[in-house]
Amino acid sequence: MKSFPPPLSPSEEKYYIQKYTEGDLQAKHILIERNLRLVAHVIKKYQYLEEDPEDLISIGTIGLIKAVVTFNSAKGNRLAAYASKCIDNEILMYLRAKKKSSKEVSLYEPIGTDCEGNEVKLYDIIETEEIDVAEKLFLRENIQKLYEKVETELSKREKLVLKMRYGLYNGEEYTQREIARQLGISRSYVSRIEKSAVEKLRAFFYTHD
Repeated sequence: MKSFPPPLSPSEEKYYIQKYTEGDLQAKHILIERNLRLVAHVIKKYQYLEEDPEDLISIGTIGLIKAVVTFNSAKGNRLAAYASKCIDNEILMYLRAKKKSSKEVSLYEPIGTDCEGNEVKLYDIIETEEIDVAEKLFLRENIQKLYEKVETELSKREKLVLKMRYGLYNGEEYTQREIARQLGISRSYVSRIEKSAVEKLRAFFYTHD
C-alpha cells in the first residue's frame, strides 16, 4: 500500500476548511491529500474481497472528494467522521453496481430454445414482463418446468446454490462470495456448482423441446 501524508490537526483542518469556503482551491486539495490515509483505513474492511486495493483506493478517493466538497462544519462534526461515511458509501455503491452487472451477465446466459427456435435465457424465465397471451402461457409452462427440474435434476447443493444465487422461490439473492461464506466453501467452488446446475438445466431445455 502506498504511503500517505499525515492527517491534519484539528486546528489545521479548521483553517483549511475555512479557506476552502472562501474559495481557496488549494485548501481543497490539501484537505483531500491529507485525508487520503482515511481512505486506506476504510477499505481495510473490504480486504476479504478479491478487489484490487488500488481500485478501492480510487473509488474511495471519489467519496473523499465528495465529502470535502459537501462538508458543512456548522453541524459540528469532524471532517474525518463525515468523510468516512462518504468513502464507505462510494465503495458500497461500486460493489452493488458490480454485483448487479455480474448477476445480469449470468442471467442472460442461454439455457435453451422456445417454440420458434429462439434462445431462452434464465432471465426470460425468472423475470418476465407483460407479453401476449400465447407467449405468456408458453413462458409460464417453462417456469413450471424450470422449477420442477430444479427440484428433480439438481443435487441438494446445486439446488441450494441456485436458489440463493437467483433468489428463486421469492428468496433473497446473494453473490457467489456471500454464498461461499454462508456454506463454508470457496467462491470458486460455488462458481463450479452454479455452472454445473445451469448446464444441467440448459441440457434439459435443449433436449426436451
